[in-house]
Amino acid sequence: MPLRFALVAGEASGDILGAALILALRARFPQARFYGVTGPRMRDAGCDSVATIDALSVMGIAEVVPKIPALLKLRRTLHERFAVDRPDCFIGIDAPDFNLPLERRLREAGLRVAHLVSPTVWAWRRGRVNTIARSVDLMLCLFPFEPKFYAEHGVRAEYIGHPLADELMEPIAREAARARFEIPAGAPCVAVLPGSRGGELACLAEPFAAAAAWLAHRVENLYCVLPVAKPSLRPVVDRAIALHAPNVRWRVVDGQSREAMRAADVVLLASGTATLECLLLRRPMVVGYRVAAATAWLIRTFNLIKTEHVSLPNLLATQPVVPEFIQEQVNAETLGPALLDLLQQPAARDCQLAQFMAVANELRRDAAARAADAIAGLIPQVAAHARVSG
Repeated sequence: MPLRFALVAGEASGDILGAALILALRARFPQARFYGVTGPRMRDAGCDSVATIDALSVMGIAEVVPKIPALLKLRRTLHERFAVDRPDCFIGIDAPDFNLPLERRLREAGLRVAHLVSPTVWAWRRGRVNTIARSVDLMLCLFPFEPKFYAEHGVRAEYIGHPLADELMEPIAREAARARFEIPAGAPCVAVLPGSRGGELACLAEPFAAAAAWLAHRVENLYCVLPVAKPSLRPVVDRAIALHAPNVRWRVVDGQSREAMRAADVVLLASGTATLECLLLRRPMVVGYRVAAATAWLIRTFNLIKTEHVSLPNLLATQPVVPEFIQEQVNAETLGPALLDLLQQPAARDCQLAQFMAVANELRRDAAARAADAIAGLIPQVAAHARVSG
């Protein structure tokens, strides 16, 4: 009987990871069936959709509250279905606040459970590691410093590298990307990525647009490319531009975030997985991180963040080289000069790019294949066959 894998991805970055994992598992188990909560890439990879990632793409603490009833209903529905179907392995992809309670219940019901992408327990809400220990048989880690943390807490974890590092190995194609957006070859260009979720845009679209306007006053013939993750977010972007940067040479495009980064000399973006994509595409960057006031109050009051830096490049590099700005610092007067420095100072760009190359080499491990091998080891009949063959 073909193996069956149930997967739940939580947002666009999880969709990318899930698609790569599905293809790697299918290469190992050609007849396997995949189904669960998907994005378009997972569906293209052959995963049947029970629900879409849009239901889980919620940012922050205060922002999630109105969504709680629908999220709880979806989680109950998924638990009931998977408990009856009994797939050979359940794989939660990111979305820890949604997936970990579901994983715990499925594991208690006797299912094998893996989780792809370690929650940032080493950075904030460290007590979650106890929940993880009860919820998963295997934690798949994308970053090299994570398994040591889990080993200290008795959780089986494996470092697999990052699928994006394997995916983004193609040559840098700046001129082709610029031609796509009708940007003159010699013109300075900034990619502006205020996030792929409504909560991010609500916090970052306006200050990012204002920073673009600040920069355009000081850099002749500047172009700005802003990729919009989905059509429903376009009104927020249009309003921010109309209010703060109506005279900037904008190229507002649907999707194409990677092409926007490829076209750019410098990138201004929200903290998150996109910063890793930017690193792997070898583009200098400035990072902003801003959440709703209530969420920020909770984070500060309870000291929830345990790391000095918030952006992945600074967490992964041997020394922090990316300017990052948090909450009240996210404004034109701080973001603009940081972007200008990267545009005008080759030494600042080169310092970032040297660190980016080292990180990319460390993360490039054929991650999806490593993850597929580790997950295969959880499945009793596969593991037993491997022992006999060995």
